[in-house]
Amino acid sequence: MTFLVTNLFLALVWASVSGSFSPHNLVLGFAVGALSLALVRGQLAASLPIVRPLKLLLLTGLFFRELWLSAFKVAILVMRPNMRLRPGIFAYPLALTRDFEITLLANLITLTPGTLSVDVSEDRKTLYVHALDCRDPAAERRAISTGFERRIREAFPL
Repeated sequence: MTFLVTNLFLALVWASVSGSFSPHNLVLGFAVGALSLALVRGQLAASLPIVRPLKLLLLTGLFFRELWLSAFKVAILVMRPNMRLRPGIFAYPLALTRDFEITLLANLITLTPGTLSVDVSEDRKTLYVHALDCRDPAAERRAISTGFERRIREAFPL
């Protein structure tokens, strides 16, 4: 079932990119998608994580909430006549172990205004984060741990 749904999605992407939704082009897109999926089927099945759709929806909602709140906070900080910013980089100890989870966390942090993922340590146990206002790194760590990281663990269980 997953193969069919993924192949239909690839056929629609093919038609969108080529700019033609004619029946012939959709069939061609379906055939190219089937060939592509057949070539990567072994690697794809081993790398797909288990996803809990409701928890993924909660993670998405958390991201948009954090996006709005942080954009508002950054706007307030920048509009003040005397910006009392204390930018800095802090180390965040990762509880996540899989590469895609670490990448997702780093991207969610980077997409949130006022923060930026700088680097991941070689052993993938520490994420370095730049914050626009880094007065309380412990509070920032707690916010990431109880927010994004917790939701990622819930959405993508081991």
